[in-house]
Amino acid sequence: MDLNTVADVRDARLREPWQAGDAWLGGGTYLFSEPQPHLRRLVDLSRMGWEPLTHGEDGSLEIAATCTIAQLSRFGRQFKDRVAPLFEQCCRAFLASFKIWNMATVGGNLCNGLPAGPMISLTAALDGSCLLQSQAGSLRSVKVVDFVTGAGRKVLDEGELLRSVTLPARALACHTAFRQASLYGLGRSGALVIGTLDPVDSSMAVTISAATVRPFRLWFPLPPDRGELRRAIEAAVGDDDWYDDIHGLPEWRRHMGFRLAEEVRHELTQLSRDGVR
Repeated sequence: MDLNTVADVRDARLREPWQAGDAWLGGGTYLFSEPQPHLRRLVDLSRMGWEPLTHGEDGSLEIAATCTIAQLSRFGRQFKDRVAPLFEQCCRAFLASFKIWNMATVGGNLCNGLPAGPMISLTAALDGSCLLQSQAGSLRSVKVVDFVTGAGRKVLDEGELLRSVTLPARALACHTAFRQASLYGLGRSGALVIGTLDPVDSSMAVTISAATVRPFRLWFPLPPDRGELRRAIEAAVGDDDWYDDIHGLPEWRRHMGFRLAEEVRHELTQLSRDGVR
């Protein structure tokens, strides 16, 4: 779609002062998908030269905001850690064409803040942290589960940039379980639940997204039983937190959230009982 109110596209490397009507341009798959009458200038991040995926000395993984879904998918297929299948599962949750995969970015998916954003699901489930950079150059770190505060709402300040998301080494060594539900065979996620089991101390985390307006990550020091998990979800997710749109009513999303969370819990609990390392 032509954005006929945009008068200029600037290179982000120039670090020019932020103006009203500015927007960061990553892959542009969202920006050019619908009218953006409030925009006057796009600040293009494509020439920043950020390495898409970088391993830290501590075993962590830093994913640049400009990393495309295609790059993440290729990396996941070559990745040796236990969580490798989860990368592809979340990439496939896009249900998008190869053209979108080659342009859409991890950072763009997070910054849209949409409940069905699978990169939000992936990075929240793996206890990721967002590195944010202000217009003055100062940096701050925010957990992914705190970065998205509601449907389309984020903690970004005016002109603030999402630089990257870092996944800790401990999370990359976890066993994972993935469940997704949609009203249609090739529809947007109505509920997406990811579970992680730490082989070191048997702690478990269950992350509910898509069904809710923001991701909810529930952590347990030991695998919970069915009742404990249900009570934890009921305490964390309020009635108004279940999302409502054409892709699913709140009642259905709530039902699927509980159902998929229990399936994830059961799968990972069985691994724990079997002593899988």
